[in-house]
Amino acid sequence: MLTITPGIKVAGTCRVPGDKSISHRAVMLGGISQGTTKIKGFLTGEDCLSTLRCFQQMGVEVEETMDVITIKGRGLHGLKEPDDVMNAGNSGTTMRLMSGILSGQSFMSIVTGDNSLRNRPMDRITVPLRKMGARIEGREGGKKAPLVIQGDGLTGIHYQMPVASAQVKSAVLLAGLYAQGETSVTEIRPSRDHTERMLKAFGGNLVVDGLKRTIVSSELKGQEVEVPGDISSAAFLMVAAAALPNSDITIEAVGLNPTRAGIINVLKQMGAEISIHNERETGGEPIGDLRIRGSRLKGIDIGEDLVPSLIDEIPILAVAASCAKGITRITGARELRVKETDRISAIAEELEKIGVQVETLEDGLVIEGPQKIKGGSTNSHGDHRIAMAMAVAGLLAESPVRVENADCIAVSFPGFEDLLKQLVVVS
Repeated sequence: MLTITPGIKVAGTCRVPGDKSISHRAVMLGGISQGTTKIKGFLTGEDCLSTLRCFQQMGVEVEETMDVITIKGRGLHGLKEPDDVMNAGNSGTTMRLMSGILSGQSFMSIVTGDNSLRNRPMDRITVPLRKMGARIEGREGGKKAPLVIQGDGLTGIHYQMPVASAQVKSAVLLAGLYAQGETSVTEIRPSRDHTERMLKAFGGNLVVDGLKRTIVSSELKGQEVEVPGDISSAAFLMVAAAALPNSDITIEAVGLNPTRAGIINVLKQMGAEISIHNERETGGEPIGDLRIRGSRLKGIDIGEDLVPSLIDEIPILAVAASCAKGITRITGARELRVKETDRISAIAEELEKIGVQVETLEDGLVIEGPQKIKGGSTNSHGDHRIAMAMAVAGLLAESPVRVENADCIAVSFPGFEDLLKQLVVVS
């Protein structure tokens, strides 16, 4: 149980944990590269640790110091057959991206996850990987995990993606490292491009042409990776600062990848005062310091063109919408129905428990504000982003908000509660 009492403002300078997406990919590419990869700022949340453990099961040696993870790569074809089932925990990124790599191996592997992950759709990756020649079985004909993968002998394909998904795109591109001929993926809309950036940094022969990405078999070389702060984690603090009058916080060294920065643009459209300082680049990823000050927010329309760049931030944007003047309409977010939980239903249910009226759509939400957040008991549904969204709602409420099953926050933001205590002014 996490109990959050209302705050007057948030103030100070802080950092958020390393980017989850980049941490996952650094372990994966490091594990199949020649030589050593050093990862600074690795997110030690449960999701990324699931990826680390899976690659250790396949013979990848890992050394951990206080702030650096060292991966001793085994090359494209040096992974070993695991002697037990690999567990991806709650991490869809682990299961989906790793399936692309496993499809190119000469051994059999079995990948499972927790109850939530076992019920998330996997046919979106099994369909293209089977087209490339991988033999993949799973529950419901490969639609759900556990997945049994027998790889080797892949052939490149040209895949037109039916959904905007960085995980699907990445799985196919990673399998393309092992395929004969070209493998290309064409997106319907831009999605996160961390995989493309990192593949290039590791020496992958990848060509980006508009919405089309093409890769051919490439040997990768170990690199030094500095993981920026995760903007999806920063989003919770950004909304708290934007919605509480007189707040003023600076979040240092946050990743500003354009395919992830939708939260900045949307909050600015809502009237938030956000400025970016000390911009620079590391490992192909832009980073900078974000300063957010309290302001009066207004409702806006958030359509499907914006959603891919802020899909994980929708729960906390729903909290922002409850404080904003006017109507906020979020559409084109059907993907939220198949995340760690059905996030559209979950965020609406939990906001209503604390006094906020929400209209749910099949692909989004409608919230008219400003509304009073009354406080009360909520539940995370086992979803870290729902838990943190409810915690921020507690800062904006009239009385404390209790979040049951809040331990799931450790998936992406270990130390979240302690950081809030440092930043929040309560009297």
